[in-house]
Amino acid sequence: MDMFKENYYDRLQVLERPGQFFTPEDRLKAAEKPLMAWYKENARELPWRKKPEAYRVWISEIMLQQTRVEAVKPYFERFISELPTVKALAQVEADRLMKLWEGLGYYSRARNLKKAAIEIDGLYDGQLPPSLEKLKKLPGIGSYTAGAVASIAYGIPAPAVDGNVLRVVSRVTASYEDITKQSAKNKMEALIGKVIPKTDPGSYNQALIEIGALVCVPNGSPHCNICPLASLCLARIKGLTGELPVKSGKKERKIVQLTVCIIETNQGILIRKREDQGLLAGLYELPNAEGDLQEKDLGEAFGLENYEVLERLPAAKHIFTHVEWHMNGFRLKAFGKLQESYIPVKEKQLEGEYPLPNAFKAYRKLIQWK
Repeated sequence: MDMFKENYYDRLQVLERPGQFFTPEDRLKAAEKPLMAWYKENARELPWRKKPEAYRVWISEIMLQQTRVEAVKPYFERFISELPTVKALAQVEADRLMKLWEGLGYYSRARNLKKAAIEIDGLYDGQLPPSLEKLKKLPGIGSYTAGAVASIAYGIPAPAVDGNVLRVVSRVTASYEDITKQSAKNKMEALIGKVIPKTDPGSYNQALIEIGALVCVPNGSPHCNICPLASLCLARIKGLTGELPVKSGKKERKIVQLTVCIIETNQGILIRKREDQGLLAGLYELPNAEGDLQEKDLGEAFGLENYEVLERLPAAKHIFTHVEWHMNGFRLKAFGKLQESYIPVKEKQLEGEYPLPNAFKAYRKLIQWK
């Protein structure tokens, strides 16, 4: 890979003498200098790194959960531009917050951001507290996010252990702990807590994350030939990179069959708001009903007295963490009185006001605006 700049981290590689035995703690201590030298030369330029204030670090870390870095960049810029402070986030209307989050998924993250912002505004005068324990008590902030904010924004030597760090440390130490278990994460946090430098702990945490994202990658073989930790990595030395880290199998997702309808009216396309609890709570949706419905079933299922089926739409699928939606669809034209739950919208309204999750993306693209 030629994307990394030339540097001298290879000269900082630590070699074990014959018969010498490094503990996991020794191994990570020895890794610090080559890791930090590599990060200094190869850290990606990311918008939240340019100005690592606590609020910006917090927002970026929440957005990055379960989401690719490249996908987050435009969302982060737009979010910070419209909601530049904790107070602005605490006061934003729920629908507008969800519209800013639209497409990122895992919408409970956004709801917890607002809950936490309200607490921060009330308890800490609009500033995230420079305390690891106080950060952990805020809604939606776990040990990783608290560690990231504390170390990057406030220079507190606290570990920030995400999936990248778990993978890197598992390989470097040849750990067979199952990284899907909380007990393994707790052990890794304790281990890193012993070795994290008191000077610039934020860069140390980001370096471990960065090496996991770019070198000791999650999918495919690690790039050991360019890794600054190669001489210390027990998984590489023992030929175990294909076995580590250990991850127990995921549970099979529940399959839910849905029928989705694009319902056209003279006033616009019909949408409706979802319940305040459960999957995609409080967001808007294209009308849908459980089951693989046929044309004869649509009137009763969607509360339509007078309608015309214009066409059958292609099948689509959307995958959540624990559920898969398998969808079929219809385009309808509805006439007369409609249920009160329906909201007719024009194109500009759907684009600017109503947060419609990506689960309906395939059918949203098929809307024909008049």
